[in-house]
Amino acid sequence: MHLTNLQTLAIILAVAAGTQLTRWLPFWLFPENRQPPAAIVYLGRVLPPAMMGLLVVYCLKGVSWLSAPHGAPELLAIAAVVGLHTWKRNVLLSIAGGTALYMLLVQTVFS
Repeated sequence: MHLTNLQTLAIILAVAAGTQLTRWLPFWLFPENRQPPAAIVYLGRVLPPAMMGLLVVYCLKGVSWLSAPHGAPELLAIAAVVGLHTWKRNVLLSIAGGTALYMLLVQTVFS
């Protein structure tokens, strides 16, 4: 499918406008000098842990617990993430460390 130059420009501008709108909208709706609504404060408090739980379930949904290696690389990587986060309290380090360990395990130890 070939797009004309005008269609390509229109797509680029639409994506740029959508991106900018999603960046600016929270600051327009909830300026710094006003208290956000209670529902927004509540969602800001409960959604991050809920999303982490959802990601853990999603990552473990395809693990075959009854056949070798019985989820060992996944469980070791989870333990590494928990350990790193408990030790350093750095989310990026925890996620990167767990991911690196998992990749190392599935490509070398459990291959």
